[in-house]
Amino acid sequence: MNELTMLLEASYKDFRDEVNLESEQMLCGKDGDMQILIVGAGAVGGYFGGRLAQAGRDVTFLVRPRRAEQIQAQGLRILSPYYGDFTVRPKTITAAQIVSPYDIIFLSVKGYHLAAAIDDFAPAVGPRTVIIPVLNGMHHMDVLTERFGENTVLGGVCYVATEIDSQGRVIQLADFQSFNYGELDGKKTSRIEAVHQVFQGAGFDTAISGDILLDMWQKWVFLASVGAITCLLGGNIGEIVAVPGGADLSLLALRECAAIAGACGYPLPESFLAAKSSQLTAPASSMTSSMYRDLKEQAPVEVDSILGDLNERGRKHDISAPILQAAFVGLTIYQQGRALAKAARG
Repeated sequence: MNELTMLLEASYKDFRDEVNLESEQMLCGKDGDMQILIVGAGAVGGYFGGRLAQAGRDVTFLVRPRRAEQIQAQGLRILSPYYGDFTVRPKTITAAQIVSPYDIIFLSVKGYHLAAAIDDFAPAVGPRTVIIPVLNGMHHMDVLTERFGENTVLGGVCYVATEIDSQGRVIQLADFQSFNYGELDGKKTSRIEAVHQVFQGAGFDTAISGDILLDMWQKWVFLASVGAITCLLGGNIGEIVAVPGGADLSLLALRECAAIAGACGYPLPESFLAAKSSQLTAPASSMTSSMYRDLKEQAPVEVDSILGDLNERGRKHDISAPILQAAFVGLTIYQQGRALAKAARG
């Protein structure tokens, strides 16, 4: 090995060490604590952000002025029959008040609010920021990586059943509460370890995923299956399977959605499909979906991001999905009707 080669290798090693050191330090605020921006104080963001604030993490909520006033006046209130009620008074900020980047952005808005949310939190994204979205589906990943770059975005999956009541309180409806996250390439980096240190021990289950994209597809498939069948047939799982042929339709919805995932490069494990098949055919089950609950409340539904995008991906791979398509068409008609009614009211 000649002297020039040795010098080049030494220089490369120094550069690599500097990059690795920067990666390890990239998620530290001025005081050593990571600064977390929770985008949205709704059912999901309010719950996980509230738990983080309760655990003493450096949390700020990015909210609309009206929600900010409500939180400042009465605090962020979480009602949980499983883990106890509590109230926190976290920092809040509006889009116009963002003056510097945050270390972590926890993105938890509904799919139909994604574009507006991105414009709002964009000033909070710096060269060392990581964005962890927990939206349903996969469309948001395409949008976020195109806008901010793949290196800025992590994958995230959360499981929690919560809703906002008329007083702005977050109500927990079931005892599960988990949040998994991971690098898009599945590597266990110092960055994801630093993120894990922030979220673990904050009052909910956490884990680093070695295949977060598959985890996200699994959630999407199940959510789309439950959403399609409950919204299409107008009942919960127990009511559907109690009718002759209902269980068969539930399983057909799951097979359609799983076939699309497989065609897109994410074949689902048989163990996963068996477990979800049992849930979709469980007698007397009260299981529904957030779309079904929104539909019953005459509220907006995430039809495009949960059903529409999945249906379109299946179409590109020539996957026949009549249950999925029927549910998508029906909910789109409902959504368009709401828009027309709102326009008529002025």
